[in-house]
Parts: sequence; structure tokens; C-alpha cells
Amino acid sequence: MAFRGVGGVQNDAGGASWRLVLRRVARGLRPRRDRRRSIWSAGVPLIALAAGLLFTTSATTADGTALRDDRRPRLTQLIAEKRDRLATNEKKAADLRAQVDQQTSRLAALDPPAQDQANVLRQSAGFSDLQGPGMTVTLNDSPRRGSDFGDNAPDNDDLVVHQGDVQAVVNALWAGGAEAMTIMDIRVISTSAVRCVGNTLLLHGQFFSPPFKITAIGEPTALDRALDSSEGVRQFREAVTDFGLGYTEKVEKNVTVQAYDGSTDLRSAQAAR
Repeated sequence: MAFRGVGGVQNDAGGASWRLVLRRVARGLRPRRDRRRSIWSAGVPLIALAAGLLFTTSATTADGTALRDDRRPRLTQLIAEKRDRLATNEKKAADLRAQVDQQTSRLAALDPPAQDQANVLRQSAGFSDLQGPGMTVTLNDSPRRGSDFGDNAPDNDDLVVHQGDVQAVVNALWAGGAEAMTIMDIRVISTSAVRCVGNTLLLHGQFFSPPFKITAIGEPTALDRALDSSEGVRQFREAVTDFGLGYTEKVEKNVTVQAYDGSTDLRSAQAAR
């Protein structure tokens, strides 16, 4: 093939030069292409091997499940199953306690004075219902958030009810002469422990969310004075003003406190000094 120069004149020498250049370029590229092929030839098996190991590891780890599935539904199901099992066990325990009470009452009928003494002890221990005047105190988290306070934003801990806040109210009511008490309608006895897990309350194996309701039977005026004189209650009332926490007191003219129906096993004890 001939190339045309200026004026349309054929230039065979120029054509030969172009053909030479093209051949040199082709010769220069051919070894490089071969090198790329040799690299890919060695790399593809390695990549395939690594991919196989990755797939095998993923399959072993998943064990028939999807690794990227959200585990929250499964966790919710486990919690529901535990709650159902707990409710079933509590019902069985309540039935067994009822049978024990029936047998005890039948035997105690043979000794009325002993039965009367046992009834008095059961009431003071919290194993019988009690009715009378009293007071209900309710504690609640603040509906506000830290961003609502602008530059003077408090810590999140300042906006929730803590274990110490509940304990302060309970201790104040006992100090005010409370004869019986419930927290979230659960009877409080001498072995009851008030604990908080996050912003939830743990009492006798059950979890409760705020608002936390505490009801005590006793002389309302004495209970109110005891709450006023409690340092812990006073600090919580200040937090109500500062951070919007919830705190209410309600005088009860006639309230019933249910008997304790949980486990009476004592795991540890220490002699009073």
C-alpha cells in the first residue's frame, strides 16, 4: 500500500518507513502481552483458591444460616420464650404453695392458738394481704433530651430515674412507719432488693420500665414528713425542677397491698450487730 505525500505524489520510501514502525511496535508489544498472560495464568488459580477458602469459611461460620440476617428478631423471640417459661414456672410454684397452705391450715386447725400466732407472723413477714390508708409515690424519666437544653445540656444520666432514687423513696417510707409496701404492685419483703439495669427496674426476677410506682400503707402525714426529711428524695425533687423528671405523691384513703407470692429461699444472711 502506498502513502500519498504533499501534492498527491506517491512516496514509497515513506510507506516503507511506516510499515517498519508498525512492525517494531508490534514486536515491542508482543513480549509484554505474553508477560501479562503469564501473570494472569499464575494469578487466576490463586484468586480462585482464595475465593474457595472464603466461601468455605463463610459456609462453616453460618452453619446453614444467613450471616447478614438481622439477629434482633431472634433475640426478641428468645426473650419472649424466657418470659413464657418464667410465667409457667411461677404458676407452678404458686399452685404448689397453695397446696402447702391448704395442708398447713388443715393441720393448724388442730391447734388454734398456734394458727393465730402464725397468721400474725405471716402478716408481718408480708405473706398476707393488708389494707388501709397510705401513700403512692411515682417516679418517672424526663421526657426531655439533652439537646432541649441548648448549650447547658446535662448528661443523659441526669434525665432518668436511678436505683438510688427508688431506694431513697423506699427507705423514707419505711422510716415514716410504713407497715407494708409494694413496688410496681410487687410486695416488698425483708429479702427484697431494688436494682436497676439501665433504665429498667429489676425486682424478684422481673423487669419493669418507668414510671416506677411505690405504694405504702401507713399514716399519710407521717409518710409525707419522712419523704420531706429524706436527703435523697430532696435531691430527686430538685432534679424534677432542673431536668423535668417526674415525681408525684398521692394520698391513699384505703389501698390494698397484695401478699408476697414469690420464692422465700434465703441464699445468704448476716447476723445484725
